Amino acid sequence: MGHPVFARLYERMAPSLERAGGATHRDEPLAGISGRVIEVGAGNGSCFAHYPDTVAELVAVEPEPSLRRAAQSAARSVDMPIGVVDGHASALPGEDASFDAAVASLVLCSVPDPEAALREVRRVLRPGGELRFYEHVRSEDPGQARLHDRVDWV
Repeated sequence: MGHPVFARLYERMAPSLERAGGATHRDEPLAGISGRVIEVGAGNGSCFAHYPDTVAELVAVEPEPSLRRAAQSAARSVDMPIGVVDGHASALPGEDASFDAAVASLVLCSVPDPEAALREVRRVLRPGGELRFYEHVRSEDPGQARLHDRVDWV
């Protein structure tokens, strides 16, 4: 089941978020990442252009159909092997210890059980693998906090 309200809002907000510093915030955790990488909740593929050429393969997991289609389109514009797949943070595709790194970018706020998602990330990471993340917290601004509470994030 998709979340079209969230998807539409995210698609509209993403360009301005990138211009307001999101692009820099995406660059920082991805610097030096390498090998086989899984991105949890790839959204519209905003991170794809920020991965360094040391990434051998990226598996981008996105459960929302319209965001997944946008991510598939974004993947075609990047010179890196990217597989965009349907999936959820609580049941990631991949064998145990099959990824060198995992990325969570603005996604943990939208999963029903963040602890379960992090356990699943740990499962697919090889020993010594890294979790790189860019996340936010609920706004302290009352208006923004109400918006966070009302939007169907999960």
